[in-house]
Amino acid sequence: MFKSFKEDIETVLEQDPAARSYIEVALTYSGLHAIWAHRVAHALHKKKFLFLARVVSQVSRFFTGIEIHPGAKIGRRLFIDHGMGVVIGETCEIGDNVTLYQGVTLGGTGKESGKRHPTVKDNALIASGAKVLGSITIGENSKIGAGSVVLKDVPDNSTVVGIPGRIVMRDGKKVQKDFNHRDLPDPVADRLEAMSREIMRLKQELEEVKKGEYQHDHSRL
Repeated sequence: MFKSFKEDIETVLEQDPAARSYIEVALTYSGLHAIWAHRVAHALHKKKFLFLARVVSQVSRFFTGIEIHPGAKIGRRLFIDHGMGVVIGETCEIGDNVTLYQGVTLGGTGKESGKRHPTVKDNALIASGAKVLGSITIGENSKIGAGSVVLKDVPDNSTVVGIPGRIVMRDGKKVQKDFNHRDLPDPVADRLEAMSREIMRLKQELEEVKKGEYQHDHSRL
């Protein structure tokens, strides 16, 4: 147990340049506290003390702002950086050396039963505000960009951005050329642009009809 706690602290010291000492990390890092509390809750959950497990997880959520369901399976050296708002669902499976930033949701779509939350494999990184939803798999060494919404499996060694998430790099090579990370999809703007084009088309047709009627009336004169 002590060895595991030591490894958790060392992971923070390796990942966060702002971390300066074992004591500082152990006392002030809410992501670390949430992971430690989850280990207790998960042990209770496995022994079928479901109510007590849930109480531990909710107390941890109150103090850390991080909600991890007691049933979630978490590997070694998970690093939750600035973890406020992180949510990890009941059937999530997280591998080793995974990094999660603030606002990340590993959740369900609300329509599934059984395994309904994501599986995140070793060495994956999920950036701030990303939503990974459903029984999907995030491959090893993959990265999910900030604010992305991922609804489909992500292969190993891939980078995903956008809404919905799309692969822009795989195995170190660009999948989509000339992609600018500032130009993320905006479905609302796209729909408004389509409506604007349709209105212009209808307006042109109306003007042509009016013009035809005007010419017809004058021809009768």
